[in-house]
Amino acid sequence: MILKQRKNTSGFTLVELMAVLLIIALIAGLAAKSFMGSTEKAKVVTTKATLSTLHGAVNMFKLDTGHYPSEEVGLIELIEQPMDLEDWAPGGYLEQTNIPRDAWKNEFVYIRNPESGKPFVIISYGADGQEGGEGYDRDIESTNLDGSDASETYTEDEY
Repeated sequence: MILKQRKNTSGFTLVELMAVLLIIALIAGLAAKSFMGSTEKAKVVTTKATLSTLHGAVNMFKLDTGHYPSEEVGLIELIEQPMDLEDWAPGGYLEQTNIPRDAWKNEFVYIRNPESGKPFVIISYGADGQEGGEGYDRDIESTNLDGSDASETYTEDEY
C-alpha cells in the first residue's frame, strides 16, 4: 500500500484575504459616511444653540437699555459697554469675552429691521459662509431656528 503524505497547510488563500479586506473597507466607508453626516448635524445644532443665546442676550440688552444694539456697532455692544449707556449690565450680556462664531468658525451677521418685520435677526450663513444655499450651506436665522419657512420644504436629513 502506498501512502501519500499530505502537506499540512494552514493559513488563508489570497482570495480569502482579499474578500476580508473588501468587507473591512466597505464597513469603514459606511462608518465614515455616517460619522461625517453626524458631524455636520452637530454643527447645525451647536450653531442654533449659539444663535438662541445671542438672541436672548440682545433681548436682555433691549430690556436694560431701552434699545437694541446698533447695526453699525453690532453684537460687540453685548460685551463692551457703549460710552453713552449707563443701564448696561455689569459684566455684559454674554459669559464670553468675545462674540462667539458659528460652528464653521464664521462670524454671525446682525441685522436690524430685517424684511421679516422682526426688530432684529442674527444669521449664520451655514457651512459655506455665504448667503443662501441648501442643505448644510443653508442660512440659519435666530428668528427661525426650527427651519420652517412657507416658501421652502425641509427634509428630515437637512437639519
